[in-house]
Amino acid sequence: MNVNGAVAEGFEPVREAFAANFETLGDRGAAVAVYRDGHQVVDLWAGSKDVDGAACTAPWEHGTAQIVRSATKGVAAAVLLLLHQRGELDLDAPVGSYWPEYKAAGKERTLVRHLLAHRAGVPVLDRPLTPAEAADPERGAAAVAAQAPVWEPGTDHGYHAQTFSWLTGELVRRITGRPVGEWIADEIAGPLGADLWCGLPAAQSARVGRVGQVEAPAQAGALKTRPKPAVTAAYADPDSLTRRAFAAITPLPDENDPAYRAAALPASNGIATADGLARFYASLIGEVDGGTRLLRPETVELARGEQSSGPDRVLVVNTRFGLGYMLHGPASPLLSPTSFGHPGRGGALGLADPESGIAFGYVTNGFRSSVTADPRAQALLRALRKAMTTTA
Repeated sequence: MNVNGAVAEGFEPVREAFAANFETLGDRGAAVAVYRDGHQVVDLWAGSKDVDGAACTAPWEHGTAQIVRSATKGVAAAVLLLLHQRGELDLDAPVGSYWPEYKAAGKERTLVRHLLAHRAGVPVLDRPLTPAEAADPERGAAAVAAQAPVWEPGTDHGYHAQTFSWLTGELVRRITGRPVGEWIADEIAGPLGADLWCGLPAAQSARVGRVGQVEAPAQAGALKTRPKPAVTAAYADPDSLTRRAFAAITPLPDENDPAYRAAALPASNGIATADGLARFYASLIGEVDGGTRLLRPETVELARGEQSSGPDRVLVVNTRFGLGYMLHGPASPLLSPTSFGHPGRGGALGLADPESGIAFGYVTNGFRSSVTADPRAQALLRALRKAMTTTA
């Protein structure tokens, strides 16, 4: 595989692992970027722009972007944290104080921090939304506002796979009067010069490749992980919270549909380059290229302070969450125990590690069956840890 781009001295193990992802783990088209102390030290890309393969499509180029699924949640969380940092949002206030309709059906005691920590109790919708309905922010907001919680808000946690879109998006709109995608463009991506969008502008559509589901190659069989029987059963049961949470939009959207990509669903349909994702996370923990920093140190500590831990009622594994971010643990290994970030189901990953000053972004056009710990991203993190021991 011809790997394009560059790595700083000492980060060669990341290049080697990235190439191996194509040779042994079946990557079709992908990119990885790493920042250290606000400066880019890894910028690599390879393969085909579309998941169909190099014989059918143009090559992946510098600046090729892809949908990153739930890695978008980390960007949405930063919006609420920035509003808190600016004094416009109280994390300990009831959601209903900003969004009165949300008080319905026993949710009047739900706090803003419960939404971010997946403790709100509304990971499912009794009547799922169609893709067209889901793309309508008013329709989605009305659905979660009317939904009765499946546990008392604040008492337990479970991954809000799809409903996180309307919970966070509507809160942003109520506070700022602006759609969440517009807010991200104006207040995060624009100032950073980061290639990331929640609601893809038509002018950027040519940069985005086709994505799809791929199977691990046969030679990677030894590297496959077998889910626990309880997890397998949860995904197979149409009545489980697991299946219902991911099916809050039914049927599943066509992620290559321009209309879906143009919608702003901050739980699931952000689009980014690897550099855009890494640059965003770098800006959370320090100045990027000597300039913009988004979060103050005390806000970073809020973001990565543990809010939820233990058995996840949706993912059926032990998960850890801060305020909108997954934290390092067996179900979602990050760079180190001090890291915070968010994976995208089956592929993408973005994270920051304040202790080392590292920010990481990986995007791919081939999605696997993994939810929180994709083998390709994990291989890159192992290589990055190796590189850090020689460049400290």
